[in-house]
Amino acid sequence: MASIEVTVADEVGLHARPAALFVRLAKTFKSTIVVRNGEREANAKSILRVLTLEAQQGDVLRIEADGEDADEAVRRLHDLLAGGADSG
Repeated sequence: MASIEVTVADEVGLHARPAALFVRLAKTFKSTIVVRNGEREANAKSILRVLTLEAQQGDVLRIEADGEDADEAVRRLHDLLAGGADSG
């Protein structure tokens, strides 16, 4: 299992377009991926579940992955959120 914490950089938080980009990237990995915001937890491959996290800019999220590509998954998802979804 791999895990990492990341501060949400995007000014709109993890909503709508940024959440869709996050989920699209998460779905490229074989690992099971969970993202947490405080007590809330979501399957990173489900847009509806990710939106229930209500993550705002500055929130610290924990991304956890379990599987053969877990290390790469947490790194790439971290980089997406840390740089802001529009950064590339």
